[in-house]
Amino acid sequence: MKLKLTVDGKTYEVDVEVAAPEHPIYGVGGYFPMSPARVPAQAPAAVALAAPPAAPGTSAASGPPVNEQKVVRSPISGIVVRIAAQAGQQIQVGDGVLVLEAMKMETDITAPVAGKVSKINVNVGDSVKGGQVLVEFE
Repeated sequence: MKLKLTVDGKTYEVDVEVAAPEHPIYGVGGYFPMSPARVPAQAPAAVALAAPPAAPGTSAASGPPVNEQKVVRSPISGIVVRIAAQAGQQIQVGDGVLVLEAMKMETDITAPVAGKVSKINVNVGDSVKGGQVLVEFE
């Protein structure tokens, strides 16, 4: 694809190649795998079927499969600075469950689904990685 860019009054014509992402996409409130329609034809099939990374200290093959509709994953690596939800609490879509800090900025993590919190997997001060399961719902 060709684009024209203007920088400081000077116009440049550049060729741009759209490459497939090397990693799954994470968003606030969870993991968003790429749909096959969004994967370019030249991309390896593994990109479309990539699984979220396992939480630190666990292997991807251990434990039962996670229902992605009932978990909140970290969209970024950071430090847990506040936990707003408690196990057993009824949460609505968009309610804040915790706050992460990364690079001196706070990110509110909200519930992607309504439900009852069954487990909070982190504590204030914990370091988390992108894709790590933070909260589980019943």
